[in-house]
Amino acid sequence: MSEAVHPSSGSRATFSSTSPELELIEQLKQQLAGPLFAAVSDQFNNFQNTVLSYQNKLQYAELKIRVLEERLRLVRIAKYGPGSEKLSDAQLELLELEPGVSTVEVQAESERPAVQPSTKTKHKHPGRQELPANLPRVERILKCTPEQCVCKGCGKETVVIGHEESSQLDVEPAKYFVLVSKREKRACKSCEEQGVVSAPLPPRIIEKCLASDQIVIDAVVSRYCDHQPLYRQSAMLKRDSGVELSRATLDGWVLKVGELLIPMVSAMRRELIGGTYIQADETPVDVQMHEGRGKNHQAYTSAHK
Repeated sequence: MSEAVHPSSGSRATFSSTSPELELIEQLKQQLAGPLFAAVSDQFNNFQNTVLSYQNKLQYAELKIRVLEERLRLVRIAKYGPGSEKLSDAQLELLELEPGVSTVEVQAESERPAVQPSTKTKHKHPGRQELPANLPRVERILKCTPEQCVCKGCGKETVVIGHEESSQLDVEPAKYFVLVSKREKRACKSCEEQGVVSAPLPPRIIEKCLASDQIVIDAVVSRYCDHQPLYRQSAMLKRDSGVELSRATLDGWVLKVGELLIPMVSAMRRELIGGTYIQADETPVDVQMHEGRGKNHQAYTSAHK
């Protein structure tokens, strides 16, 4: 029996490499007894059927994964707006990990040109870029070490004959502080009946607001010029100044600034209507209502030119 089994194992190795199935079956017929060959043949047929079944299941699973991936892509495109159609699957997946992404940010990302690998030959570097001349210059003098101030030849003290200059673009981080306004109070010692007068307060964007006008303006500019969501600004303000302001508070700032800009909107409207041709683009936006939390109103942002 051992001699019969040994050639069988060799024949299986031959089948797995290059021999056809018919040659393997003929070898098994010659080397194995009838009942043993029947058993091996049944196992071989079962093995073929199992392999075929797994191949069918794998093919079905691959097709199902493609269908589900396409459905997921369509759901994400419907969620983030038409501008997300230009984004790849990897970019759409990153958007899922970023909470509070607006359609404006998605549109800006889709319009950004793709980074193409450079195919140009390397050329000699043209030199260092010059920094803008209109930026103010702050000089920093770096003095030599005590060892460098003494001549190594005679031991006498050396003198400064010039400077080696290098320039870098620098920035001062935002510095938050509390602005304390003290209004003068005046009274006449001779005429007490005249009472006390106080210096008038300058007009403010939001009366009795905890933040100054500059903070309110920075919030609006960051939101609409830099596309910085209000919830991120709230987190940055808490990180840098320690003051916790909710997103609802920042929303109130934006609404108040919008009310003050209504006259400018009316003037722009008159100018647009006075023209002969107008282009408009509307984007749907969900707006949270003051009446109750969780209720959004379908609004539109429009761009006209």
